[in-house]
Amino acid sequence: MIEIGKYNTLTIDRDTQVGLFLTNGKEDVLLPNKYVPEVFEIGDEISVFVYLDHEQRPVATTLEPYILLNEFALLRVSYVNQVGAFMDWGMEKDILVPFKEQARPMEQGKRYLVYLFMDEKTKRLVASSKTNQFLSNDEITVEVGEEVDLIVSHITDLGINVIINEQHKGLLYKDEVYDETIRTGDRKRGFIKNIRPDGKIDVALQKQGFEAVEPNAEKILDELRANRGFLRLNDNSHPEDIKTVLKMSKKTFKKAIGVLYKQKLIELKEDGIYLVK
Repeated sequence: MIEIGKYNTLTIDRDTQVGLFLTNGKEDVLLPNKYVPEVFEIGDEISVFVYLDHEQRPVATTLEPYILLNEFALLRVSYVNQVGAFMDWGMEKDILVPFKEQARPMEQGKRYLVYLFMDEKTKRLVASSKTNQFLSNDEITVEVGEEVDLIVSHITDLGINVIINEQHKGLLYKDEVYDETIRTGDRKRGFIKNIRPDGKIDVALQKQGFEAVEPNAEKILDELRANRGFLRLNDNSHPEDIKTVLKMSKKTFKKAIGVLYKQKLIELKEDGIYLVK
């Protein structure tokens, strides 16, 4: 079955005046002339994205979409009319976000995190900024300590809401995030910190416990090398100073310099840290 909203690897079946017809052996779809490769042969396989044209007919393209079916992405609103908001997703035809699927009224030119799905009633691809309805923590598929993919959903006073592996809702606590440029739609690698009895998941951007020490120790060494072997930081430094220079907490910093000191890679003095040459 040719899948709408996804990439399909299809076989070139025949060449016509309007373009190439591609097949999976059971169904055909048109690849219009403007997307036909300069060199091809009947029987060649080709990877194409299949979506619905202005008349809701499946059509193939070699354009690369910004979002695939059942995935999340940050998209920009091209225009808004009486039907809803239309977003640029890399195709000739913008994708619709009906008013009922908008978490808050969308405005032209602004970007929003959306989910692409097939509307079962209309059989059309549409997007929604009401992302929570496509996530569930009822059956947790991750474990504490596991490395996961994160998408920043929205930022609140409590913390940063994230989407875990495009399946679950999670929370990053603000005081544990040292990247002040983090924005909605950002994709990060993270780690499962805690799974609560009620199904809520806490995540972190760094490994927890002893496993976090080695990469952070290496980070301190890199900073020392980049600063002629000296950093004006020590055990008494203010947490904000450590956060500004190293993008880590004071607790992690102290563990890391402890490891480096034991390995005799650094010297600790009142004015700061010195790299042992």
